[in-house]
Amino acid sequence: MAKVVMYTSAVCPFCINAERLLRNKGVTEIEKIRVDMQPELRAEMMAKTGRRTVPQIYIGERHVGGFDDLHALDVQGGLDPLLAA
Repeated sequence: MAKVVMYTSAVCPFCINAERLLRNKGVTEIEKIRVDMQPELRAEMMAKTGRRTVPQIYIGERHVGGFDDLHALDVQGGLDPLLAA
C-alpha cells in the first residue's frame, strides 16, 4: 500500500473525515503532520501545496489535496489504484 501523509490539526472535521475514508479503504498507517503544534510546518505545507487549509493529503508522491479532493478521487474510482501503487 502506498504511503499516506496528511497535514492536519487537532480540531478539524475535514481531517477526521479524510482519515475515516482512508481507514475504510484499508489504510492502516497515516503519517500525520500537525501544523497546529508547529507553525513552521504550516509554512512548509503552504510552500509545498500552495494551500493554507488542512487536511492536505499525499499518497505516495502525489498531492491529492484536501478532503473534498480525496472524496472526489474516490467517487471517480481513482483512489483505490493510487493506494494500491
